[in-house]
Amino acid sequence: MITTILTDIEGTTSSISFVKDVLFPYARERLPAFVVTHADEPDVQHWLHEAAREAGLVSATQQEIIDLLISWIDADRKSTALKALQGMIWKDGYTNGEYTAHVYPEVPARLRAWHAEGRRLYVYSSGSVPAQKLFFGHTDAGDLAPLFSGWFDTETGPKRDAESYRRIAAAVGTPADTILFLSDIVEELDAARAAGLQTTLLARAPSPCPSHCTHRCVADFDAVEAH
Repeated sequence: MITTILTDIEGTTSSISFVKDVLFPYARERLPAFVVTHADEPDVQHWLHEAAREAGLVSATQQEIIDLLISWIDADRKSTALKALQGMIWKDGYTNGEYTAHVYPEVPARLRAWHAEGRRLYVYSSGSVPAQKLFFGHTDAGDLAPLFSGWFDTETGPKRDAESYRRIAAAVGTPADTILFLSDIVEELDAARAAGLQTTLLARAPSPCPSHCTHRCVADFDAVEAH
């Protein structure tokens, strides 16, 4: 029996276009000024140092770090340091009401139904945990964050690595085979299944289910089987 549902965000609960066309440009435009004005703050310092370490930069100027981060945004690099800094910048946009996070129409009701049934809900996304909380706290459908029992990002590990899902199962404290992972990325689902989780692929219209997909494939959350 499925007791726990672990979900991705982009392409699963929410459109990829919102992230790429709204959030990424917002952070890209504001990142240089953010780094300059917040560089002395401990959390920002930490992630700037982590970005430099990740890039193998022993010594780098502030402008070099800014240029590095901008290039990572353009390349959609799954860097924990970049995601953390982006999340700090996105906070202003959410709290100022400049945008709300997109969720597919059926997602809020389905999340609420699962929650009401006693299933525990978790998020696993390449976006930082603070960014995930902001996202679900400011959706088109209102504040959905209270529905979730916990959050995981790439500090847990890469999303295409089975060990990451073993760590999540251990952290959640439930047998892996009672956890259902929802994602639009087959390689992520492959890793989750290798760790013992149950899996379902979301193939949002107009994308069809892959012809040789070995995971259950559905078009939306209403078709997800969580028995």
